[in-house]
Amino acid sequence: MSISFHCESCKKKIKAPDQAGGKWGNCPYCKHRCYIPLPKTGEEEELRLAPVDELEESRIDAMMRETHTLTQNILHESQIPEESPSASVLAVRVADERDLIKHAILYLRQMADGELAQAEKTFKILKANKKTSLRILASMARAERPEPELHDVPGTVLQGLIRDASSKLS
Repeated sequence: MSISFHCESCKKKIKAPDQAGGKWGNCPYCKHRCYIPLPKTGEEEELRLAPVDELEESRIDAMMRETHTLTQNILHESQIPEESPSASVLAVRVADERDLIKHAILYLRQMADGELAQAEKTFKILKANKKTSLRILASMARAERPEPELHDVPGTVLQGLIRDASSKLS
């Protein structure tokens, strides 16, 4: 038995021996380097494909365009919306350094997740404890491994967020 497949370049049908499956070879017609698929086994289920739902695709495209437009509008706003006094958070002096570490991690997590309003409120607590916050952020920047709550944030992004927070505090 042999493996039948089509060349990706010239689309001609090619046959290869079973033992060639999973290897690379050149098309005998156009010399394009092709991957020879593994031979089918009897236990493989046939993959059922469905046609693309054009209506769903157009809705997704429309939502993506709307998201892009909203993002651009937000980025180009020149005035910061006013916060109601009841929603504002008073900066609190934190006596326990462990609590301040939690607030620093929370701030970095909120920034990484794009929760800017909540991050601004958390930052007020860090700013009220400026000296300790700077020391904690410097320690986080030097650490070989990030805090477990921040493990999914890419290292360069995390370092940038730490640097940004430190510069805002300075």
